[in-house]
Amino acid sequence: MNQVALDATDLALLSQLQQDAALTNQDLAAKVHISPPTCLRRVKRLQEAGLIERQVAILARDRLAPITGHGIDAIVEITLDRQDNEAMVAFESRMVADEAVQQCYRVSPGPDFILVVQAPDMPGYLAVAQRLFTADANVRNVKAFFAVRRAKFDPRIALPKPPRG
Repeated sequence: MNQVALDATDLALLSQLQQDAALTNQDLAAKVHISPPTCLRRVKRLQEAGLIERQVAILARDRLAPITGHGIDAIVEITLDRQDNEAMVAFESRMVADEAVQQCYRVSPGPDFILVVQAPDMPGYLAVAQRLFTADANVRNVKAFFAVRRAKFDPRIALPKPPRG
C-alpha cells in the first residue's frame, strides 16, 4: 500500500470520525470547515487508502447488561511451546477467527500473545479456555486476569495536532 500524504484537513476528518462516525457528510464538512463534496471525496480517499478500516457502533455495555448480562472480561497471556513462524501464525489465525477473542496481540518479551477475551460468565470462559487453549498441544502456559472494573476504554488513535495557521 502506498503512503498517503495527510494534511491538516485529513487529520481533522479522521479526528472527527473517531469521535462520531455517524455524522452526516454535511455535518462532518461543517465541523472541518470544508464543502460537502470535498468532504465526501476526502473521506472516500481515506477509506480507499485503508486508513479507515471500518465504521462501527460502540455499544453501552453497562446499559446492555440487563439484557445480555455483564459478562467476564479476561486479559490472557499465552506462551507457546514452539515459536516458529508457522506455529505463531497458526495460533494467531485461530484466535482472530474466534468470536470470544476481542483483541489479539503478538508481544515480546514475555508471553507470546496477549488476548482480550469476553465470555458471558465463568462457565462460558472455561468453555472458551478449553476450546482455545487446553485443546491446543502447542500452548505451554495460560495466565488469565479477570477485569473487576473497566476504568477506561477508548478506541481512538492519537493523531498529530494540525498546525495552527
